[in-house]
Amino acid sequence: MPKDWYEWHELYNTEPTLQQRLEIVREFIAYSLNASPNGNIRVVSVCAGDGRDLLGTLKNHPRKQDVSARLVELNPQLVERGRATIETLGLAKQIEFINGDAAIANNYIGAVPADIVIVCGVLGHLADDRELKRLIDNLSYLSKTGAFFIWTRGHTNGIPYSDNVRKILFASQFEEVNFQLTATGDMAVGLHQYIGENLPQPKEQQLFVFSGVPSKAR
Repeated sequence: MPKDWYEWHELYNTEPTLQQRLEIVREFIAYSLNASPNGNIRVVSVCAGDGRDLLGTLKNHPRKQDVSARLVELNPQLVERGRATIETLGLAKQIEFINGDAAIANNYIGAVPADIVIVCGVLGHLADDRELKRLIDNLSYLSKTGAFFIWTRGHTNGIPYSDNVRKILFASQFEEVNFQLTATGDMAVGLHQYIGENLPQPKEQQLFVFSGVPSKAR
């Protein structure tokens, strides 16, 4: 089993569920870029890994020059790999990778409110529904009105955990734009749009608590 998140990311080379999830996430990112108003598009990615979802989408996207993004990731090896990709794409002046705790609100100062918020591989690592609601409530700080929110949630033992995520998002003024399951049926990817008002200050500095370990990624 993977010992750390850098090693876990190597599973993208072999695991169909992760490959299918990544394909859908990139599809949703591309849709969000296309649907964003003319001009600058602000993107934030929470627990960004090596940024392969956003960076892989931008590689050939016609609006990549419109994007300014901040990706936040705690693992320094993943950040280093992501920064190398940014350099290769010629986007170093537009995209910054922060090596820090994605749960801390201060790491997003100057990058929010965003037009697109990516929170993939996170929701399955929250302790309970109270913590899930806490994160979703704090999205009102990260998101401007009309922002797109892209998320993932694994299903285990036949339990569709994504159903609860969708209910809480609906109650928190997020309208569903698209929702797909991977062909393996055990991973959900959602695309929602925020119709509420942006909060200029976070409700709390700790946006959520990430409690997962690589061997139990979901």
